[in-house]
Amino acid sequence: MRFVNTAIAVMALSVVTWAADNSLGTWKRNIEKSKSNPPVSNQIKSLTMVREASGDGGVKVTNTGVREDGTPITWSYAAKYDGKEVPVSGNAPFDTISVKKVDANTFTSVTKKKDGKYDTMNRTVISKDGKTSTITSKGTNADGKPFTQTIVSEKQ
Repeated sequence: MRFVNTAIAVMALSVVTWAADNSLGTWKRNIEKSKSNPPVSNQIKSLTMVREASGDGGVKVTNTGVREDGTPITWSYAAKYDGKEVPVSGNAPFDTISVKKVDANTFTSVTKKKDGKYDTMNRTVISKDGKTSTITSKGTNADGKPFTQTIVSEKQ
């Protein structure tokens, strides 16, 4: 009987862990730790990302910020973790995103510009303490040239 109770407890904990989404909350980009290769010409000066649970088991993401020249940044999307493309509204360099959840701390996504050159594969990892998010990206930028990017953000 003790084995059965232990097995049930482990399964329940697994379900709770899988259902958890440690990316939810408000994240501020750490500009000094974030890097692009090649560097972006009009760098981001500040960026805040708000990730909220949506009622359908997915996530709603809103990004706001400003570039070095004062251009505002604002874009958002709502997606399930099923890998299906959804539209991105606003002034992101891409117009679709698809997201998959690997576990409570790891997500993969693909961002694309329809009829464009922008196409990236991204991996987001939330630190074990839940305070840092690191997104690594590899793909082609808006000019169709290869690029890599590491975006580090801290939970607020």
